[in-house]
Amino acid sequence: MKVAFNRYPSNYNPHVCNTCFDVIKKEQIGAEFELSLLFADVRGSTRLAEGMNSVEFSQLINRFYQASTHILIQSDAIIDKLIGDEVAALYLPSFVGKDHALKSINAAREILKVTGHDNRNGPWIPVGVGIHTGVAWIGAVGSSEQVTDITALGDSVNVAARLASLASTGEILISDEACIQAGLPRSKLSEQLVELKGKSEPTRIWGMRLMNSPN
Repeated sequence: MKVAFNRYPSNYNPHVCNTCFDVIKKEQIGAEFELSLLFADVRGSTRLAEGMNSVEFSQLINRFYQASTHILIQSDAIIDKLIGDEVAALYLPSFVGKDHALKSINAAREILKVTGHDNRNGPWIPVGVGIHTGVAWIGAVGSSEQVTDITALGDSVNVAARLASLASTGEILISDEACIQAGLPRSKLSEQLVELKGKSEPTRIWGMRLMNSPN
């Protein structure tokens, strides 16, 4: 609902007004920031789609969008995109504070809970999550004559997306950088060395499931 001075809740997070994002779009600007990124990905969506009609599948994915974005909004994340079977969110220090890595991990745990991964009968939709902390460019893409959006670009975004694609059902894969930033006790996590596309050396990551505690 529109409010005074042409301010209204932003589509990226209704807890934030539109003003800053509108200026970024209008002026086509951006900058580099350190932040934490969260990608939540539905596992085996092709197989899921084969077992139901298109309306049923769209309803399932929409339910996932609604459940996960509610968690992300409550944790003050900026919703970067909803695409296909994936949700991407940005945890900017200017919005969430210096504990952005830990907040993104806690949000990932809540996403797994709300999708039923702590249910003995299994989740109502299988989800894996990837989290990375690093530097990315945040700003407007497109042109003044065409559709313009605000997004994050750079290697850090690619790392987070690839971790999500590697995560198994009910798993959160956390980069070493995010793990350090969040101050996680690594004794409770599973260490892995993985090959990420575009990386010349194996990347150390840490696996977490709901029985793990980030505190």
